[in-house]
Amino acid sequence: QVQLVESGGGLVQAGGSLRLSCAASGRTRSTYAMGWFRQAPGKEREFVAATKWSGTTYYLDYADSVKGRFTISRDNAKNTVYLQMNSLKPEDTAVYYCAGGFYYMSGPRESDFGSWGQGTQVTVSS
Repeated sequence: QVQLVESGGGLVQAGGSLRLSCAASGRTRSTYAMGWFRQAPGKEREFVAATKWSGTTYYLDYADSVKGRFTISRDNAKNTVYLQMNSLKPEDTAVYYCAGGFYYMSGPRESDFGSWGQGTQVTVSS
């Protein structure tokens, strides 16, 4: 089993930046795929960004709404995945969840990830 703990959320003005971190512990070898999802009030949880290891290459995937603004990265030595969020907009306000899984094919879905963190709140003021 993998435990995931997010940090780095907070309140920021529109146009600002935040970096979220997700520290993994436990059976981290089962987390070749790591991702970020978010859930805004009254809305369903949605995919934000993910990275997967193919055996030779790391692939990065992003939701269209965050492409060019958000960057996902991972530090395997620290078992940590990051989400750098720049040019934040009020519509980015949500609880952000870190997720870990073995693999995904394309268009990462919640069902591809078996481990989830508790979430961290990101609020962007206008």
